[in-house]
Amino acid sequence: MPLRQYVYFALFSQHTSAAEMTALLGIEPDEVSVRGSRFTEPVVRPVSHSWKIVCREPGLCVDEQINRVLDRLRPHTARIAELASHLAAEEQEHGGAVLEVVRYFNDTDQEQQPLQQGTPEGPNLFGWHLDRDVLDFLTTTGAVLDVDEYDMTPHEPGE
Repeated sequence: MPLRQYVYFALFSQHTSAAEMTALLGIEPDEVSVRGSRFTEPVVRPVSHSWKIVCREPGLCVDEQINRVLDRLRPHTARIAELASHLAAEEQEHGGAVLEVVRYFNDTDQEQQPLQQGTPEGPNLFGWHLDRDVLDFLTTTGAVLDVDEYDMTPHEPGE
């Protein structure tokens, strides 16, 4: 079964921009995003600013991708925790931190990650776990875990 997956850790806020987060943390993000509101009147206002550290490396299990991201962040845990706490307190559900896992199954329109690497048995990219160090980081930073999985199998009309 074709599989494409990636992981990212993000800080998000309605009011604090990714540039401000970068200045406060002293860490350059891999990606930033600004999502606008669905309403354009009287003016478009951002709904969410995101600052992200991402791992899209193919052939790795989700837990390996998570460890690549957190290996980069762990030296800065105290600053990340302080900022995430500030964003969460200031904005309730509209600010804070998230560890996001995104997986696409049967995605034949995109470049695929090999399910087997090295040996015919290869790593099983379907299974993954969170070890104590990951859980401790999530707890310390107040981050939530969000897992999005999508079945991209094409369906015939009427199925």
